[in-house]
Formats: sequence, C-alpha cells, structure tokens
Amino acid sequence: MHRVTRHLSSLVAAVVLAAPAGLAAQDTDSTALLLAQLIRANSSNPPGHTQQIADILGPLFRARGFQVDVIPTPDSAKVHFFARLKGNGSKKPLLLAAHADVVGVEREKWTVDPFGGVIKDGAVYGRGAIDFKGGLAVFARAAMLLADRKVPLDRDVIFLAEADEEGAPMNTTWLARQHWDKMDAEFALNEGGWIIKREDGRVQYVSISTSDKRVLGVTLTAKGTSTHASMPLPDNALVTVGRALAKLGSYETPLEFTPDSRKYFATLAKTSTGETARLYTQLLNGTPQQVSAADQVLSRDPLIHSLMRNTIAPVIVAGGFRSNVIPGSAEVTLNVRLIPGSDAAALIRTLETLFNDPLLTVKMSGALAPASPASPDTSLLYRALAAESKAQWPEAEVTPYLFQAGTDAGAWRNRGIPVFGIYPYPISTDELRRMHGNDERVSVESLRQGTEMLFRTLKRVAGPSGAR
Repeated sequence: MHRVTRHLSSLVAAVVLAAPAGLAAQDTDSTALLLAQLIRANSSNPPGHTQQIADILGPLFRARGFQVDVIPTPDSAKVHFFARLKGNGSKKPLLLAAHADVVGVEREKWTVDPFGGVIKDGAVYGRGAIDFKGGLAVFARAAMLLADRKVPLDRDVIFLAEADEEGAPMNTTWLARQHWDKMDAEFALNEGGWIIKREDGRVQYVSISTSDKRVLGVTLTAKGTSTHASMPLPDNALVTVGRALAKLGSYETPLEFTPDSRKYFATLAKTSTGETARLYTQLLNGTPQQVSAADQVLSRDPLIHSLMRNTIAPVIVAGGFRSNVIPGSAEVTLNVRLIPGSDAAALIRTLETLFNDPLLTVKMSGALAPASPASPDTSLLYRALAAESKAQWPEAEVTPYLFQAGTDAGAWRNRGIPVFGIYPYPISTDELRRMHGNDERVSVESLRQGTEMLFRTLKRVAGPSGAR
C-alpha cells in the first residue's frame, strides 16, 4: 500500500509539474490527481494541521516561478500558504482563497477510506472533495496554468490556502490582523455558490455568492434537581430540554428574501419546468396564501429551505453522567444561520417566547461576526466569472446568490474588498448532500471543466485588457 501511495504521489508531481502547451486532458486530469493527494493529507479540524498541505503545494508553485510564503500561526501545525505570481503591477492583485482544513468524518459510515484519495467510477472520493479541497485544487491548477502558458499579467495573482476556516481562531480574520499586506487585493474568489447539474448531467444554473449568512451559536440551558433516578421529579433537566426541542421541531422561521436571493429564485423559475417553475414564480409574486403553499412544497429541498429564512439546527445535547442519576442540568447547542439584516437579539427573544419555560435559559454563545456588505455583481471579477461560466455551460443561467452557510470572506468584505464565491465544478444534488457527510465525492470531468472555466476567468481578469 505504501509503495502504491508513493508511486501515485510521484505521478501527481510529474503530471502537475508538466508545463502544458494547452488545456489538454492531461492538464485538467491533473486537477483530480492533485486533489487526491491533498485528500491524503488529513487536515481534519480539529486539530486542523495544514503544514502538510503547504508541503505538497510549495514545490509545485515554486517550480513555476511563484513567490511562496508559509505563514505560521501560534498553533504550530496550522499554517497559511501564499503563492504569488507577479504581474506588471498596473492593477491591484486578484486573490484566490481556499481553505485547506476539513471537517472530521464518521469513518464507519464511509464505503472508502475518507483520507485515501480514492479515484473510482470517474470520481474522486474523500473528505474535502467538494468542501473545499476540490476547490483548492481547481484554484491552484488554474493559477499554475497562467505560469505554464506564460500569460502576461497586469496584476499579481495570489493563491492562498487558508488554515482554520472550519474551526477558528487562526483563520483569515487572524491572518488579516497580522499579515494584511500579503492578502490585500482588488477582489477575491472564495468558496460559495454552486454549479448544479440536472438529472441528465446538463448544468441547470451557476450561482455566484455575493454574501453569506452569519453564524450564531445559541445555548439552551435547563436547571433541575439532581437526585436518584428511582425518584424522578417534574424539573428533570433532560425533560425540560426535550420539551424545548419538541417545540423547536415544529417551529418555522418566517420567509426573508435579500435582493440577490430574489434574483436566484427568479433564475430557478426560469430554468425549472412545469409545476416547479410555477411554484418559484408563485413564491416571489403570489398572494400570501400562494407564497405559503409554494414554501411548503419547495422547502422539501433543504438547500432551498435554507435560502429563504433563518435556520435553527440543534447540533449538540449534553446532560447526564450516570444511568442511575438524574442530572441537575442539561444543555443544547443550536447552530443558527442568519440572513443578512436579521436581528440576532430579536431571534433570541422569539425563542424565549416559543419555549416559555422558566426552567430554561436561552443565550448567545460566543460573539456574532459583524455583518459584511454584499459584493456587487457589477464587479469585473463577477462579470468575468459569469461570462466564462456561460461559455463553459451555454445551457446554464448565471445568478448572484446568498450562500446558505458561512465562509471566511468577511476578512476582505469588512475592509471593502468584494469577494465572490463558487464551488468551481458541476455537482448533482446528491453530491451536494454528501458534503460534510459520507462518501463525499466530485467527478473528474467536473474538475476538468471547472479548471478550464477558471483559467479563462483568471486570464480575462488578470491578463491584458480583453484577454481571452
């Protein structure tokens, strides 16, 4: 097994380091090989060790003339990796940001080794295949192709493999405080929007995220009497949190639309057919009764449901330590995702009213990140990404998008720098649901297409005016 791994790693290096004459199959297939190698470097967070990612990327970028910097953090195993390809300096840099850490796995629920970098049935399997080592591989290969093809550049192109996006505190917020000069740019590309495939494999739409939901932690704490389990009392803390969870399970937050999410749903109305198209139109333009009816049907898709409202998800329940002791306290952690403009304090008050239980307290846990302004879809980077997406997938519609999760784009957006997000490969709804789940995968063909599209985008934005 170790001999096979070393041989494949050597093959990756050989293929990726080859300077191509054009975007042939071997060039874009090397994106899949690079991704497989990155997956084998287990950077699950915690502990989120990313030095090994820097060790893989460093030689590849240095061989192409990039200026490479590895930035240590107070956590010695977490590093940020920069590779800068110099332009003539007539324009501010373009930055590509991709996080190198990934979430952990439930190994027993995978059918392949989640850190094996397995390529089978035309897909790369492993933790991070979609989120976001796949994007890191596409971003890296597209940037390398600029050097391989000796594209003249009016601006520097900066590639950043970030640490601690899935965990914090050594993420890009920390990096911006310590090394802003290395990450300053005119605009940046990050994870975010989706390239969604229809059942027949054609791309339905390309969504480019211009803003993110904010993440809010909420803790429910119940206090009761700790006593012997043979003598239960009405104030059992576990029963109290159980009642709260039952109420939360039947509660739905109200609909909220941002300007960009309205554009997104209008795109879905345009690209869908039959009853589905009618429901999206009804969602945006119907009477209150029609809107409610459309919501009930469309919300069966968890992605669509999450884009129309603030979401509240119980994620951790803690309480009890022995089978014969009724615990004196119990806690539930809620993961709340807020649409831009939502009032966090008002949501806490809503939950208190919903639970209406003197035995239960509801509090924010941790600080809420400041709201970031939406990035304009009139930006050169957005327009280039939209144009090259349309060139790659002519049948698809392109739309701005509110990202339903959170990213670390705030490090730039809060300083007035636009950030646009995309997972740069076509995926199906089934593949989307595998993200952060089991048997995460992305197709080799999707990686090839994404590398082609992104290379042309970088050339258009960073090359001489009008470069294609």
